[in-house]
Amino acid sequence: NVRGGSFSCQGNHIKASSKLVAFNTDQADLVTDMDFNPFDDCILATCSADETVKLWHLCDPEHQQPSDPSLTLNPGQGRLELVQFHPTCSGLLAVGTTKSPLIWDTSRKDAPLAGKWREGTTLELKGKMSHCLLDNSTRGVAMVPKMALDVMSCEVMRVLQLTDSCVVPISYQVPRKFQEDLYPDTAGTSPAMSAEEWWQGGNKQVEKVSLHPDKRPKPSAKQLPAMKDKASEGSKDVMTNLRLLQGHPRDSSTSSSPLSTPSSSAVPSRSPSSTSGLSSGFLPSPSQGAKAIQNLMGPTSKFRHIQGTVKHKDTHITNIRGLNLTTPGECDGFCVNRQRVAVPLAISGGQIAVFERSQPGKLLDASLPTIQNSVNVADFAWDPFDSQRLAVAGDDAKIRVWRVPEGGLKETLTEPELILQGHTEKIYSIKFHPLASNLLVSSSYDLSVRLWNLESREQVKLLTGHQDQVFGVAWSPDGKLLATVCKDGKVRIYDPRRSTEPVQEGPGPEGHRGARVVWVCDGKYLLVSGFDSRSERVLYLYSAESLSSGVVASIPVNVSPSTLIPFYDPDTSVVILTGKGDTRVYIYEVAPEEPYFIECSSFNSPEPHKGLAFLPKTECNVPDVEIAVGLMLAKTTIEPVAFRVPRVKKEFFQDDLYPDTAVWWESALTASAWLSGSNGQHKKISLKPKDMTPLSEAPKEAPVRKYLPSSVYLEEKTDEQKKEELLSAMVAKLGNMDDPLPQESFQGVDEDEWAKYLAQIIVMGAQVVGRAFARALQQEYAASQAAARARGRSGQQSAAASSLTGMSLQEAQQILNISTLSPEEIQKKYEHLFKVNDKSVGGSFYLQSKVVRAKERLEEELNIQSKDPNQQSQNTET
Repeated sequence: NVRGGSFSCQGNHIKASSKLVAFNTDQADLVTDMDFNPFDDCILATCSADETVKLWHLCDPEHQQPSDPSLTLNPGQGRLELVQFHPTCSGLLAVGTTKSPLIWDTSRKDAPLAGKWREGTTLELKGKMSHCLLDNSTRGVAMVPKMALDVMSCEVMRVLQLTDSCVVPISYQVPRKFQEDLYPDTAGTSPAMSAEEWWQGGNKQVEKVSLHPDKRPKPSAKQLPAMKDKASEGSKDVMTNLRLLQGHPRDSSTSSSPLSTPSSSAVPSRSPSSTSGLSSGFLPSPSQGAKAIQNLMGPTSKFRHIQGTVKHKDTHITNIRGLNLTTPGECDGFCVNRQRVAVPLAISGGQIAVFERSQPGKLLDASLPTIQNSVNVADFAWDPFDSQRLAVAGDDAKIRVWRVPEGGLKETLTEPELILQGHTEKIYSIKFHPLASNLLVSSSYDLSVRLWNLESREQVKLLTGHQDQVFGVAWSPDGKLLATVCKDGKVRIYDPRRSTEPVQEGPGPEGHRGARVVWVCDGKYLLVSGFDSRSERVLYLYSAESLSSGVVASIPVNVSPSTLIPFYDPDTSVVILTGKGDTRVYIYEVAPEEPYFIECSSFNSPEPHKGLAFLPKTECNVPDVEIAVGLMLAKTTIEPVAFRVPRVKKEFFQDDLYPDTAVWWESALTASAWLSGSNGQHKKISLKPKDMTPLSEAPKEAPVRKYLPSSVYLEEKTDEQKKEELLSAMVAKLGNMDDPLPQESFQGVDEDEWAKYLAQIIVMGAQVVGRAFARALQQEYAASQAAARARGRSGQQSAAASSLTGMSLQEAQQILNISTLSPEEIQKKYEHLFKVNDKSVGGSFYLQSKVVRAKERLEEELNIQSKDPNQQSQNTET
């Protein structure tokens, strides 16, 4: 909501510090340039066309900013164009005038310091970087200081774009986790010298600081917000209640919290034997306390991670030519049913193309058969109970009803099935009744809303009371009431069978660009998408029982000129909204209680779409957990878009997402029956495929044991068992060779970077440089145990040596290829094999470690034989 922007200055239109943003407005005394002090986020310098430089000491964002500057300087050198703080000195300011550049010490009010400008350095940009396409015209750009970046998300730069109506943050991120090579030390917030020291020849640089979160300097007391104490008290209260909800006793020093309840303050203590925590060997099940914690954190929606996906190109209709992109704002742009799509064309005569959904693909370049409506199309809609009938409202205040032949258009239609005439001016919109067949409602520039019986071909009701253009109309789910939203700032509800005047009336959106209305929450509320007084798109929720009470809840969406067109799914209470010309589709779950609007993930299309219309629920792929399927109209294509909810157990029917749905494509009663006072309702059907089991009936999985029984830890173990457990723990720490390496899940990280990471891993007090060591250790330990058992008592000394080196004598001889033990032969073979297995020539640490241990084992054997010559014969027999 940037209003009154002034974009005529020579300098920067917008500037940013770590926590404040300043931009020009037309009330800013013709500010020509501005700059934040690099060493104090709250000091702003501005220069104006009145030849003055002002220093402002700003407050924290939550407080009102000062109306008068802290210091005003008047150089008297003509119009001031540019202003900039010195990057290393405190209080040194450069000012550009029409006559000359000046240097000011802001601590002095006398004449500027006379100086000579020093030569700077040039900057050369190398390499091609990614670019960012912006939606709105740019009036100015400011870079946010490095200290304000989100380094844990690898944000390397953030700029603020100033447009005609808003300030938009644009973040540049590298797709990694935090990497120190992306964040060299940056200039800190303490000046290197004073202005006088700089003038006397000093050239000190600002001390650099690390951007690592753990190494950042702590903010000084003056930078802390004034509300810190209150915030800490609030967080203490919240933590107190969380402890109570989890069953922990209250600290004696902690004061009571307004969030606490009598039940939570009287949590009974439980003995270790009564708990189901660690002592039982299982994780505790979710308790009421955990649910209360979730309530404190706010409600969530099961659709919050909904995903929109454009379906395969084989389902697209392409090569659409001559599309009409100028339909009125009250028109959805195109309309669809289960079998076909109707699209207006920018051809004289108000022509409409009709495409069969069963025949996707590229359209021929030759001209297609169309519906010749004779006049421009204002709005059109398919009959929900007759897929071959299309009603079209024209600029000539007439409604023409066309019948499309079975199988699609084979030739151009020029004669409608019937014409409805009664409005005196152009028609805004038309809507079919949701339950009664042959019943149609229309709104017009003559400020009337009329009901038509297509069976008798006559007008049956005339509703009055509107003082301006009717933006939108909507039938209630039970078909009894009709809601309208009007440009005169009112929302109205009619009971057409009882009165031609509204039965309820209340304040509507303040903006006059357009609006839509739809019934939600079983017809208990009205959802209106419109604009506020600042032309921002907003969703409003009204109680259908009390319109005069005003808005129950509202949520701002964004700033855009097109009206958001809502689609509401009564089965899931999910509303999907987008505007013509938008690229983003917004999704909310609407609830009849606070917070009323729960925002879900949105869907973004690569190009602006011209409309989005939805198909019946039976078109959803239930096994793929699709809750809605729409058709998106682009400039030359029609593309199906599926909205899916990610679920793990897709083999089961997600009955919590698919309640029985209404068969709204079959009428419940006739128009004459409805007009005579009868009511009806749609029958419902289940969407469950025959071969799927409901998720609620899925077999319960056995609980996963998180901890071993306590008896396992209490039983006595032999030394051999303890050694085996110690070895298994070491191997588990080192990991499995077949497991994927951490760097395989990241892109843009080279091997040297991960070598540094691996070198820092310490396991059991020793540095580990490869996973191969784990497997070698395990294999050699097992081999040594087997050799020791085989030798028995006859080779106790040799077995002891094998245990020390982890290798048998026979294996050591095979590795070094030695048949006769001699120190010279062992050393010679060792040096040769260690060299050829060096990593630099294609070897590995694993092989080198085997060679080293083989040498040690043979040398130990030589030592044993020198002490006991009989040992050699015993070993040979073994």
